[in-house]
This record gives sequence, structure tokens and C-alpha cells, in this order.
Amino acid sequence: MQYMLLLLELFARFFSVGLFSIGGGLATLPFLQSMGEATGWFGSMEISNMVAISESTPGPLGINMSTYVGFHVAGVPGSVIAPIGLITPSIIIIILISKILAKFRDSKYVENAFYGLRAASLGLVSAACYQVAKIAFFNSEVFSETESFVQAFNYKSIILAVVIFVLIKCFKKVHPIVWIILAAVVGIVLKMG
Repeated sequence: MQYMLLLLELFARFFSVGLFSIGGGLATLPFLQSMGEATGWFGSMEISNMVAISESTPGPLGINMSTYVGFHVAGVPGSVIAPIGLITPSIIIIILISKILAKFRDSKYVENAFYGLRAASLGLVSAACYQVAKIAFFNSEVFSETESFVQAFNYKSIILAVVIFVLIKCFKKVHPIVWIILAAVVGIVLKMG
């Protein structure tokens, strides 16, 4: 019975994330952080790992992260229930909007609503990028122990991110999986060395 309640909670929490994370993908990160704090299921470092794993596997980021959390919390049934909870609001909303939008396509209210939704999506994605950058580039444990601002930065991660960014811009035809594999290999070498 307790396990069924856990699965129901997973569905409900991801239904809520799916309902309010306009823009999907990275826009789900603030909601996941809030979920982790509320439930204790995972912390900031695990969110960073979720993003890394979800970005390096096929499929949409939000679906991959919900599958990861579902499996982490409740095994295989959780890995099925959490993504279903995440996508259910989208399915309902898309069906409703597709019926209504055809009638109001030229409405200024609809156009203005989309204007606001695009800005909200950008804000959510920007907040998520900030969280990921903070976890990847800033070592808060070192800062609190040494009181040194300079030592708190993870220079290896910053340099790796800049190098990968430059390589992506210079070699646009190289498939993204190559950069992911390259970054993973460099990460292994840097952490072992």
C-alpha cells in the first residue's frame, strides 16, 4: 500500500511539473530542485548528474529526467509512472488548445498570451542554466572551508565548457554525441589525474 502511495505521489508531482514547466527540458529544473528539497529524494549534486545523464541519452530532457527520478525513487514502475505524469498535462492541454486555437488564431489576446509564455519559458530555462552552471563551475564546499573566493571556482570545468563551446562553434557539422563522449572522456581523465 505504501509503495502504491509512493507511485501516486510520483505521478502527482510530475503531473504538476508537466503542467507548469512551460518550455519543457531545462524549464523543469527549478521544479525538480523544489521537489528534491520537499521530498528528500535527491539533492543538487544528483540534479547535476541527472542533467548530464539526460543530456547524453536519446530523448527529451524532461522525459529522461523524470524517468531517472522515477527509477531512483521507485524502481522500474516509478520510471514508467513519473514520465506518464509529466506528459499527461501536455496531452490534455494540446488537445484542448488545438480545438480552441483554430477559432482564435488571429486574436490579439492569443498572440499576447504566446508573447508572455515565450518570455516565461526563457526565464525558466535561464534559471535552470544558472543552477547547472553553479553546480558545475562553483564548488561551495571549498568556499565554505577555505573562505577563498578564487579557490571556490572549478577551473577545470570552466575550461572544459569553454573549449567544448568553441569546438562546437568551429565544427558545426560534428554530431553532438561526439562532444558528449569527448567531454565524458576528458572528465574521467581530469578527475583521475
